Amino acid sequence: MTTPSYRELPLIDAAGDYRHAWDVFPPDDNLGCLRRLTPEARGRGLATVTENTVVTISLPVNEPAPPLFGRKEIEHRMFAPTRNTVDDRLDSFFPQASTQWDGFRHVRAREFGFFTGYTGDFAANDRLGINHWAATGIIGRGILLDVAAQFHAPHDPDEWIIDAEALALAAEHAGVQVARGDVLCVRTGWMKRYQDSDLETRARLANERSWPGLAGSSAVAELLWDWGVCAVTADNPAVEASPGRTRDGSLHRRLLPLLGMPMGELFTFDRLAETCAELGRWEFLFVSVPLNLPGGVGSPGNAVAIL
Repeated sequence: MTTPSYRELPLIDAAGDYRHAWDVFPPDDNLGCLRRLTPEARGRGLATVTENTVVTISLPVNEPAPPLFGRKEIEHRMFAPTRNTVDDRLDSFFPQASTQWDGFRHVRAREFGFFTGYTGDFAANDRLGINHWAATGIIGRGILLDVAAQFHAPHDPDEWIIDAEALALAAEHAGVQVARGDVLCVRTGWMKRYQDSDLETRARLANERSWPGLAGSSAVAELLWDWGVCAVTADNPAVEASPGRTRDGSLHRRLLPLLGMPMGELFTFDRLAETCAELGRWEFLFVSVPLNLPGGVGSPGNAVAIL
C-alpha cells in the first residue's frame, strides 16, 4: 500500500487546515507512525554503529528541577525491608516531568476524538496506551538536526520559531537524507541554556511558557509526514515553540491525534551534537524503551544514542 502524501490526506474539518491519517492505519491502531519502524528501518539504524560509543540523551528523572508546569518534585526514598536488603520507592512521580514521550492519550482533536477518532472510555481498556509502544521499543536510525548551531541561535531564543524551511535547510546542511522510519531529533539550544542557568533562572524558566521550537504550522506537519519519520523529538519542553504564532495552530494536535506521530520532549542533545560533529556525521542508532505502563498517557524517554 502506498502511503498518501500529506496533501492527499483528508481534512478533519472543512473550515481548517488540519489533516488526519486515520484511514492510513487500522481502525483500532495503537502505533501510528511507529509502524514505519520496519525491520529495514531498524537495520538502517544498526548500520550507523561504527564506534560503539553510547551517549545518553535523557535527563535524570529528577530534572528539570524545579519541575516545569507546577508539578511536584519527585521524592526518592530508600528503606530496608530486612536487615540485609534495601529497596527504594518513588512518590510524586510524573512520567512526563523529565525527558519524555507524549502518548496518544495525551491530546484530543477537539470533538473529533483522539488518534483514529477514538472517543471511548480510557478507564475500561488500554486503548492508545503507552504500553503498546513499549512492546518493541522505539529503535531505529536517529537523525540529529542541530538547528541551534546552524542558524547561530541567540542566547535567549524564547521567540525563535523553526519553520519547515529551516528544518529542510538543517537536514541539507547535515548532509542527511531523512528516510521512512527515522527518528528526527531537533536541537533548539533551549536545554543548554537551561542547564547553564543558575537556580534562580531555572525557577523562573519553570514557570514560563516561552521557548524556541518548531512552528505549529501545517507546513511543518507536511514536511514531517512526507519525510516519513516515525517520531519527532526536541530538547525543549514541547517540541513546538511556545507561545508560537496563532495562525500556525497546534503541532501537538496535528501530530498526536491526527497523524499518529509520537512527540518526545526535554531530550538532551548537547553531548550528542559534539560527538556527531567530531565524527562528521549526524546519524546514529536511536534506542528508547518507553515504560510498559498499561494505559499510560506518557513515559520517560529512557533513551540513548549509539554511534
